[in-house]
Amino acid sequence: MTEMIFASQNGRNIPKEDKIFGISSRAKKMAATEGKDKVVNATIGALLDDNGKLIVMSSVDRVFRSLEPDEYAQYAPIGGTPGFKEAAKKDLFRDFVPQCYVEAVSTPGGTGAIRNAISNYTSHNDKILTTDWYWAPYKTIAEEQERKLDTFEIFDHAGNFNTEGLAQKAAQILKQQDRLLIILNTPSHNPTGYGLTPKEWEDVIATIEEAGKGKKVTLLVDAAYIDFAGDEKESRSFLPMLEKACTKMPVLIAHSLSKSYTLYGMRCGALVCMTSSADIAEEFKTVCEFSSRASWSNCPKAPQVILTKIYENPKLLENVMEERKQYRDMLIRRGVVFKEEAARVGLVTLPFRSGFFMSVPCKDPEKSAALLENEGIFTVPLAKGIRIAGSSITEKDCRRLPEAIKRAIDNI
Repeated sequence: MTEMIFASQNGRNIPKEDKIFGISSRAKKMAATEGKDKVVNATIGALLDDNGKLIVMSSVDRVFRSLEPDEYAQYAPIGGTPGFKEAAKKDLFRDFVPQCYVEAVSTPGGTGAIRNAISNYTSHNDKILTTDWYWAPYKTIAEEQERKLDTFEIFDHAGNFNTEGLAQKAAQILKQQDRLLIILNTPSHNPTGYGLTPKEWEDVIATIEEAGKGKKVTLLVDAAYIDFAGDEKESRSFLPMLEKACTKMPVLIAHSLSKSYTLYGMRCGALVCMTSSADIAEEFKTVCEFSSRASWSNCPKAPQVILTKIYENPKLLENVMEERKQYRDMLIRRGVVFKEEAARVGLVTLPFRSGFFMSVPCKDPEKSAALLENEGIFTVPLAKGIRIAGSSITEKDCRRLPEAIKRAIDNI
């Protein structure tokens, strides 16, 4: 972007429009003029059915429609309602009961959780570390607060999580600064669909503990897609490892209601802290509530009440989980089909296990995406490849897209 006219630049590089929403807008415009059957919009990070309609879980919708005016119109406390904070912890941990101090503060979605983590666990001009394939708003949130995002390669040569790369980059950064926030988006990583194995988690935690000796290192796990990573109990199998890790460092978890409860527009989530220190837990609550007050003040009350009611009613919770499983299975089928067809046509993809997105590495993502747009296929070009949202396209589209993507990449 060019220099500001009157607004302060503050070191930010502000584009004219958000890339993903801009591409999606072009897809919708083409669909309106040429017909929906001529367009594949693989940009949307929300769950759509095979007719392109947004999926809203009926079990959740019924709770929403049953709310009394004071349950949605009143201000919620800055840190979240007591019932919501307890429900959010139950929703995140499920059968696992962590033997440490746990605090939760409400946020407007997972985005708000990441924002508060960066605000309070990094300093001005600090570098924040994450993988080289990452959700673009990480950089936006960091730059808005005058921090910098640094990365390490997510995969090694064998296609496994690159723990050595994490160790090297963390050590490099900690030679320059006294604290470091490490963001890991797992399971169902956006944009690759990868999830760390138990062995990789063990190695990662050992690596972070080693790098953090004499420094203030905080681990932030972005778990926004945890309920779409397969069996909901298995997808939480890494939590006991975080309990062990929190004896050496604060462990923060960004938890979101957007995907799991199809409450995208209601903007509700929580930042959860696990720590072995009562003082650190209390400090977490204090600083995060302060940051909330200074930015969005308090979060919408309605989704907080919805989650509270769901966890107060075992039958209702069971209904929600059963309905979610149907959509999770649909999403997994789409990912499997895309992966199988990519292998058949010889399209190289990044390791995918579950989630809303798959990614294809290529040398010129912008040109490849532009060629696909000419065919009515809208994807998101990233720094090292293109992202496909399996959440928003049909199983049929997942079957035909790999060949089209390979053709576009080969034609560059």
